[in-house]
Order: sequence, then C-alpha cells, then structure tokens
Amino acid sequence: MNGPIRRLATALFLCFTVLLGAVTWIQAVRADTYRSDPRNARVAIAQAGKERGMIVSADGAVLAESVPDEDDPRRFTREYPLGPVFAHTVGYTSPIVGDGGLEAAYVDALRSRRDLTLSDIVAAILGRDLRPRSMRLTLDSRLQQIAYDALGDRAGAVVALDPRTGAVLASVSKPSFEPTLLGGADAAANWDQLLQDPGRPLLDRATRELFPPGSTFKTVVAAAALEAGVAGPDTLFDDPSEFQLPGSTATISNFGGGLCGNGSQVDLMRAFVRSCNTVFADLAIQVGAPDIGFMAEALGFNRDLDFPLPVAESVFPTAELENDDAALGQSGLGERNVRATPLQMAMVAAAVANDGVLMQPYLVDEMFDPDGNTVSRTEPEVLSEAMSPETAETLTEMMERVVTEGTGTAATVPGVRVAGKTGTAEAGQGRSYPWFIGFAPVDDPQIAVAVMFEPLPAEGTSETGGRVAAPVAAELIRGWLETRD
Repeated sequence: MNGPIRRLATALFLCFTVLLGAVTWIQAVRADTYRSDPRNARVAIAQAGKERGMIVSADGAVLAESVPDEDDPRRFTREYPLGPVFAHTVGYTSPIVGDGGLEAAYVDALRSRRDLTLSDIVAAILGRDLRPRSMRLTLDSRLQQIAYDALGDRAGAVVALDPRTGAVLASVSKPSFEPTLLGGADAAANWDQLLQDPGRPLLDRATRELFPPGSTFKTVVAAAALEAGVAGPDTLFDDPSEFQLPGSTATISNFGGGLCGNGSQVDLMRAFVRSCNTVFADLAIQVGAPDIGFMAEALGFNRDLDFPLPVAESVFPTAELENDDAALGQSGLGERNVRATPLQMAMVAAAVANDGVLMQPYLVDEMFDPDGNTVSRTEPEVLSEAMSPETAETLTEMMERVVTEGTGTAATVPGVRVAGKTGTAEAGQGRSYPWFIGFAPVDDPQIAVAVMFEPLPAEGTSETGGRVAAPVAAELIRGWLETRD
C-alpha cells in the first residue's frame, strides 16, 4: 500500500512542480512578450495610455513623442510630427496592429515600465528608473526631407550614408504612409487599406526589397578585377557591337546598340565611364565568379547585416555562376539573379569613398534617460576592409569621370567633385529600374548615396539612371553640403 501511495505522491509533486514552473515562466519570464503581443486584447487597454520616450533626428527635430491627454494626464497619444517622411524608419505603435520600425526594435527601451507587472515591480525594488528612455537617430531631418521631395510621386528609395562612420544620414522609401493613422480608433480599417494599396506603401524599399542593381554593380566587378590584377584602367578590350556569350546563342549589346569606342579596342576606363555592357560581360568572365563573389561579400552581399531594422540579404549567386560563363557575363552587368537593396548599393559607394574600408551602417546615435543624460552611444565599427586603398583610389578616378564626362553628368554639383556610377536594370516589357550610386566631395568624402526608382507601369517606358536617378543624387549632395556650411 505504501508503495502505490508514494508513487502517487511523487507523481502529484512532479505535476505541481511543472505547473508552478509554467506559471512562473508565463507570468515572470515571458510576461513582457505576452503583454506586448498585439493579439492580446488587453494590449489595447494597456497601450492606450502608455508613455514612450521621444525619438529625435540628428539635428534635433522631433520624430515621435507621447503627448499627454488633456482630460487625463496619465494617458498619452503617440504623435509623429514629420509623418510619412520618416514612417518606414521610425515606424509606428498601434494597440491593434502592433509596432513597426524603430518603435518595434526598441520597444523595451522606449516604453514606460510603470505597469505594476512583476518584472516592473522587481525593477523598481532594484532602484531602476521606470520612466521611458529616448533616442537620437543619425538621420538628418533636412536631408531626409530633400530625399523625400526629390523622389516626387514615383515609387523608389534613397539611402545616404556617412562613409567615414557608417551613420545613415537619410533613408526614404516611397510611397509612404501616415503612421498616426495606425494608432487611432480606425487603426484596423486604415491597416487593411494600406495592405490593399497596390503601391505597397508599408514596404520599406530602402532595406526590405531586392532589386536588380544594373550597371551600378559594374563598380563591384571593376573592384574585383583591379584587386585580382586581371585588368587596370588602361587594359584594352575588344570593342564589338555585340558580345557572344560562351556556350550560348545569346549576345550582350551596349545601351542603344552602339559601340563602346572606335570598334577596334577600348580601355577599361572608357568602358566604365560609358557603361559598356560588352566589355563588362567579357571582364566578368575573365575575373571569374569566385573573385567577384569574394568582393561582393566583402561589400555586404550574401550576408546577414546587423541592423536594427529588417534588411533583405543582397545576393550574388557565386556557386551557380562558377560553371556558367554565359550567366556570369549577364550577372556582371547587375542583371540575371543579382539582387541588392538600395542600402547595399549605398554601402558599395561608401566603401570606395572610405579608401576601401566598409563601415557598419547604423541608425541610432545615442540613447538618453528622461533627464537628458546619455546612457549609450553607438561607436563606428569597421565591417570589412573590402579593397585596398589603391583600388579605391583608381575606382574613385573612374567614378569621377562618369560624372564629368560619362553617363552620370546629371549628378554634377557646381564647385563640388562628385564620383558616381549609373545603372539601368531591365524590368521586362521595355521598362527599367533607374539607379545611381555615388559620393562627394571626392577629395573629402562626406556623403555616399544610392538612388533607385521602380519601373513606370506602362510598357516601353524605359528610363536611364543617368537621366532619372542622377539628378536626385545631385540634390542630396548639394543639400547635405549646404547644411554643413
């Protein structure tokens, strides 16, 4: 009799231990997760009066703040003074649809902890400040506004970096949305409307969408060729009207179907300045997929980027190109299966500008407490030494000539030496993705940019990066340097 009773008692003890552990796990360890889950109906009540810390730009503009309710100062409304201009980066907070952007990434630091939950009571006992923290971003409100206006009514994206530190100076995606609409009583209806919008305004094209980079990727191929010693700016190539892809009936032609030079031979410098497809298809095959892939990965492709916002992984498919020269020739033009985010291509320009050193991009400059004291600050960090200073110097010369005499003259800024590379990626049906990447001033780089427009919807509306994207880059560079004066 004693044996069965002991076994029953042991079983009951184990059951109660499991139940106690589960309750402790749910109510203490995982309490914040369950409480902040937007599927929790109590979130609507809890967040309606929640105070959050401020989010301000690098130049002091308020981007997000909690405003006390006039009738009840213990309740707060989240407001976004610059709305759509910063919507994708700053994000939103909603009791119905949850949080997005930096509001989601830093929710634990930004929110007030005056909830009387177990974890908050423990924090109070330990003497921790339960008031919300605030943050200062690297984004400049003036440059962000310039980028937003310069994109106009077109779908596209702009990213600007400080090549010396990796600080993101501007990050704009269009179409955008009004984040305050997701925090009110009509949040669910407004969310559904945004989801159904064919323009996909909720999508951050600067970081979360991949696009064919077109001829801006020739910067990566040229860097790989220079580093591997396969070619230099004076290396001569054949100048056919079409380049026959090995093992294929397909050919590569230059934009407009013309020659790159005189029809005999052309050097790499001229081929880069004029963005000649025939030469770069040939060059990519000569360099080889492994070396191009090595350079691409050093510049950020094929890797998970450490960034506070979700970032799509840019792709150069090295393995599948190693034994397919025809595909490699097409990929050398930034076409076929090569894909990149505008952030990634801004990083390419930034690495060239910074003597070949690629800095880790970052958005948050510092966190500070309610009394204005800095509690943490981001220190610039080297992501990779992508290329030698000599290669970067040669590429800089090639990119500057693109702007002074090549396909990127529309990026010219009076009195400023600008370096850049245009791109026009095919989108089918006679349409294209216009691109431009670049940096300035050449003698003291302070800003690196990437500009991308999505194709126009109508067939046969192909546009070049030199004509459409380069002028936007010029506006950004001019605007940024003027704010520095």
